[in-house]
Amino acid sequence: MIARIEGILESINGSLVTVRPPGGLTYEVLVSAYTGARLGGSIGQTVTLHTLHYLESQNQGASFQPRLAGFLTRNDREFFELFTSVKGIGNRRALRCMTLASEQIAAAIADRDLALLQSLPEIGRRFAETVVATLHGKVDRFAAPAPAGSANNTSPATPSALSPSSRSLSRDALDVLVQLGENRAQSLAWIDQTLRESPDDPPADVQALIARVYRLRQR
Repeated sequence: MIARIEGILESINGSLVTVRPPGGLTYEVLVSAYTGARLGGSIGQTVTLHTLHYLESQNQGASFQPRLAGFLTRNDREFFELFTSVKGIGNRRALRCMTLASEQIAAAIADRDLALLQSLPEIGRRFAETVVATLHGKVDRFAAPAPAGSANNTSPATPSALSPSSRSLSRDALDVLVQLGENRAQSLAWIDQTLRESPDDPPADVQALIARVYRLRQR
């Protein structure tokens, strides 16, 4: 099993990236939209991807193609393996669904936030309910902050999870932004970035957080 690849990031083409380790081989790796976006500024640089090696069925199971799925951290890979245990979601569909960080999706499952789950590609209300019914109570460790120096938090490009208090503030601000007509998934990304840019100066309340979000948008 290929568990990790470290090499030069040569290209990003949608959900497919190419990585060239020392030695001349170049690997094609499938990634989520979130991972692809985080790697966007790293073309030509050395990157590390924690990988899942699996066989993909071709021609209705008549043949199988080896595939690699890549993740920024071991935590992300482990969450993906849990996510794909939900009935009706395969590896490809799961990667297309994961347009947010794994800890954000895990937090939505833990909080039974069906609206946020439905904002992800290919997830309707019924499937969101299935995801929550299957995984609720199993995702808490992915939604919780990673301990400092944790071996699972190995990528400097990947932020740690939000604290429980920040998650509560984030949910309240998200509801307000959606009521104001903003896209739910995009609003969560703005809130996430805003909270992470000033970890030592958290907003006092929801209004202060929303004000910071709009200042971020005006940059």
